[in-house]
Amino acid sequence: MVIVSDSQMAELNATYRHRQGPTNVIAFAMRDGEFGDLNPQLLGDVVISADTCRRESAAAGVSFTWRLVELLTHGILHLFDFDHERSEAEDDRMRDRSQALLNRLGARAADLGLVPPEPPPSTPAAP
Repeated sequence: MVIVSDSQMAELNATYRHRQGPTNVIAFAMRDGEFGDLNPQLLGDVVISADTCRRESAAAGVSFTWRLVELLTHGILHLFDFDHERSEAEDDRMRDRSQALLNRLGARAADLGLVPPEPPPSTPAAP
């Protein structure tokens, strides 16, 4: 995992994804490309913008650390060839897997030194 600033992320985003501006996370899979079979145990790199993570955590009302865990989970799923941009079904599959992993982490949050977000309040049933 590499943590960078928005300006560094914008540079990576332009160079490797041909998109302007920063993004929250980019994954670089080592299994892709001509030499992807050299070390199959090495998944790749996940690059996260600390600036974007900070803004997103504030907007979502969660801790910076929890948002960082969410972004790292997202990036790791990309390294396992999940791609939410491929199709709506793949987006659903990736979201479901991400939520399942985050739920497992949330259950062990205290052991890991994390504070997961509070679950949303339940909506009372209509009379």
